[in-house]
Amino acid sequence: MLGKVSYVPGLMRAGSWPRHPATFRPPPRAHRESAPPSAASQPPTDDTTLPEVAFMPQPLQDESPPTEPLQALPMAASAMKFPKTRHSTSTIESLPLSSSETTLPFRRSNPSRASLYASTLSPPGSRSISPAGRGSPSRVLSNTVFDSRPPRSPTSNAGDSPAEPLNLILKAFVPHVSIYASEDTEALMSDKGFQNGLWELLRPFGEDLQGKVTIRDSNGLSRTTEDFSIRFTRFGHDIEHPDPKVSGLKNSPPTQGQTGNQASTARDKQLLASVEAVVERHLSYAEESFAAVPQGPFAGQGSDSEETSPYYALYLRRLLSGFQISPHETFAHPVACVIAISSRNPNPIEELRRLYSETSQGDKKLPIWVDGDYLRYYVLIHDEEKDDITRSMGLFDQMKRHLGLHCHLLRLRSSSSAETDDDSIPLPRSDWMSATEELEDIRQSQDDEDFEDPTMHIYESDATAIRTFVREMVTQSIVPTMERHVSIWNDQVASRRRGLTGRFMNLSRKWAFGGSSRSSTGNSSSSRDTYNMAGFYQAEAPEAIMRKLADYAFMLRDWKLAHSTYDLLRSDFSDSKAWKHHAAANEMAAASLLIMPQHMSSKTRAETIDQMLEAAFYSYNTRCCAPYGALRSLTLGLELLRLRGGTNIDDAGRWGIRLLESKIPGSIGDAFMKERLGMCYASKQGVGSWHWGSRRRKSAAWSVLAADAWLQQSKHIQARQCLDEAHGRYATLPFKDGILKFDAAGDFMASLQNSLAESPDTSDNEEGAADDDDAHIDEESEALTDLRLRRVSTVGMVGLETAPLHRDASAEEEASEAGAQKDFD
Repeated sequence: MLGKVSYVPGLMRAGSWPRHPATFRPPPRAHRESAPPSAASQPPTDDTTLPEVAFMPQPLQDESPPTEPLQALPMAASAMKFPKTRHSTSTIESLPLSSSETTLPFRRSNPSRASLYASTLSPPGSRSISPAGRGSPSRVLSNTVFDSRPPRSPTSNAGDSPAEPLNLILKAFVPHVSIYASEDTEALMSDKGFQNGLWELLRPFGEDLQGKVTIRDSNGLSRTTEDFSIRFTRFGHDIEHPDPKVSGLKNSPPTQGQTGNQASTARDKQLLASVEAVVERHLSYAEESFAAVPQGPFAGQGSDSEETSPYYALYLRRLLSGFQISPHETFAHPVACVIAISSRNPNPIEELRRLYSETSQGDKKLPIWVDGDYLRYYVLIHDEEKDDITRSMGLFDQMKRHLGLHCHLLRLRSSSSAETDDDSIPLPRSDWMSATEELEDIRQSQDDEDFEDPTMHIYESDATAIRTFVREMVTQSIVPTMERHVSIWNDQVASRRRGLTGRFMNLSRKWAFGGSSRSSTGNSSSSRDTYNMAGFYQAEAPEAIMRKLADYAFMLRDWKLAHSTYDLLRSDFSDSKAWKHHAAANEMAAASLLIMPQHMSSKTRAETIDQMLEAAFYSYNTRCCAPYGALRSLTLGLELLRLRGGTNIDDAGRWGIRLLESKIPGSIGDAFMKERLGMCYASKQGVGSWHWGSRRRKSAAWSVLAADAWLQQSKHIQARQCLDEAHGRYATLPFKDGILKFDAAGDFMASLQNSLAESPDTSDNEEGAADDDDAHIDEESEALTDLRLRRVSTVGMVGLETAPLHRDASAEEEASEAGAQKDFD
């Protein structure tokens, strides 16, 4: 495997730097030598129910105060001295995540690669790998006698941490703005060093919109948000074609004999493989980067944290950045299109009209199921170094007279900026790039020996001008246009479907009283049903307009209007047998209802949320063979149910187990889901000194299973953090000797600890730390390494036994010896 590392318990947590200086000393050698060999034990045979077993960390002996200060941890692999590592062939090795994964050799010689992993590469000593260990009291909705805290909206803490799942969900479902620039504009961007044009320059600024944005809901009430953002895309890219032969696309990509559903399924599988490959590369890079840090004891108590692991945040971002322009949802459909020219253009007005014509008709026109009535925003880019500002101002006035008020004059310098310039600032990488794009960057960094740091730099004056432009476009053009569309569509289309009259009209349309037959024409659509059997509704169909209304309301955070519209569409799509549309409507109806700040009883949740998530998952996974949609729907449901607290946490756990049983996530996603289940149950708050109603045992059991899953992939840092979480949660139980009452559970925990202690990098660090005991270390490493090579996952073999009231010492020794012998045989 690529990521063999030495492990740092208690320190190797992904996150920010430690707040206070710490000291560290490796544990005494007698402590390591006294570790008994453990027999492989097995968790329960039932996949859906885990026994609530009690584990307890082994007490540390001969502990003395630390004597050596901890050295500053490096931020990149290039700044570290790596020890010589013995290579071994472990029987527990994860398979490649995709075909492209095997083509990514790992090299540590180029320091420029560190910027590719900046989002996750940080000293792992201050943040736990499992987020929200005990949950926040402010996120609990009172629902049972064990939940005594007042209810609160899940969105109340959305902006507290950018890596929180709810914040990531809100940042994922945002308006998309396409970029369509003239050739002279792209040439100007190329002179500045941006080979991908204006889109590459503007993309990071849309993800970080500064200042407050005021939005009016459907009732005319204004509310202010501070974390509003947009997503810049390239016009005409990332289009999902349900059936190119009938969708009106002339330049559609070849499908190699596949049908629309088969091609969509292949895209979903490739997307999920790319997501896991990206996260695996970040994990491997972190393991290699911190391989030289010495080992310490288990963190034990205090390892729980409210912060989300940066690796899980990366996994969720790459998963939610996989939106394509598809017919079953309109989040990726352009809300606006930026049509840009530069001051170098000799005929600017004619060029603007030509660009508008190309976006409305011709070969570059979007498919017929995309509404072409989106906002056009015209931008004139002035070259501050070579062109006359007076001429550009006159041209800008002419643009406003001919094209309206949706125009902007953007003043930029045409020369490229270097890092050494006085007024140069780095341009951050996009947080919402696709997994395929990031994987290609990583592959290039591995294949090119002369790979340079891809971080771009721009002048501070350019950054200020772009921030002003983006904010003005959003607050004065995009948001008001979306509000106007929502008001019109709600009054003219959706309101006719509500109430008794609307339901009677829908019933008449459904059964066509006095009308023609359902298949009265040769086309797949008729007077009653506008659904094309190729997999889409045309843009002018009422169902398509209402879906766009619901998505606009969701992006503007009008949860009530969004939910009511999604709820209307569920029955329409079901009647038309538009199953992918039906799944997407159920998914977003559940998400919008869970985000709404209202109390929800268990009965209401069972009748609404459970049915919506079940319909979404079944339609995605079984009817449409769309694994991406199935994974996304249950992941959103789990995270949003967890934030509501109370009895919602148990429902969240059931949906997480359902996702694990489906085998849709790969090895990385499987381990992450087990981590999230541990975190989910840990957030269940109990009452009283005995914490009645909490789920600490379940939480710790899932953390142990997550550690086993990480060990099978040789991700020792993540495995140790999961064990630290389990130790910390078992330590909070009222019975401190609980582990002594469960033979199989204690042996299983000990086997995980031994496997971590026997990792090759750990052995290397032990040899370098104590040269005077080299012979004894070699003898110990030989035996333990043999145990590690023969260890296989104990999950799913035999069930965990119940604890006896008393434990016989001789029987315990015989069982331990027999189990150890069985492992070696």
